[in-house]
Amino acid sequence: MAEEKGFNQDQQIETHLIETTVSSEIMAQGKMLTVRYDQARLPNGVISGREYVIHPGAVVVVALTHTGEVVLERQFRYPLKQVFIELPAGKIDPDEPVLTTGQRELLEETGYTAQTWVKLGVQHPCIGYSNEVIHIYLATGLSLGEHARDIDEAMDVFVWPFERVMHAIEAGEITDSKTMSAMLLAERYLRKHPLPEIKG
Repeated sequence: MAEEKGFNQDQQIETHLIETTVSSEIMAQGKMLTVRYDQARLPNGVISGREYVIHPGAVVVVALTHTGEVVLERQFRYPLKQVFIELPAGKIDPDEPVLTTGQRELLEETGYTAQTWVKLGVQHPCIGYSNEVIHIYLATGLSLGEHARDIDEAMDVFVWPFERVMHAIEAGEITDSKTMSAMLLAERYLRKHPLPEIKG
């Protein structure tokens, strides 16, 4: 009964923070992204503007080889004009199950398939200006085949030991937020559920 009371209290605490949509309009429409501008009524009754990006969602994959190495990519990211080290990831196609997205993207980008998939959680990478949700998976039991990248995708695929990736995050060598979040969740999961198939 105490837990139920606490849950109700949390609900009551949140209600005074809720903003309600008064009007909404599309400011820009791209092939993947939509920019909207809403008028929202704040909890104090004031009407304020809210500008945000609608995103289809994405999946990021922590793929581990039989020796526990992490499959990574180097690719150029145009908005920042910089090459980043990242985990394999990609956007969700319309009506596509998120696990299917992860399996498809891992194969298309890296050539790897995996026997075992574990959902580690979700990430909301930019809550101030987008509704994007990134689903995080751990993939093991890898087999390497041929990649099937899109014509506009150029990347180097390589593997690093798990601890090398964590050190790269600590050192600022890896700054991609989805990669950082996914590696943190994978590290915590593997501490609780060591994988017998990984031989160090």
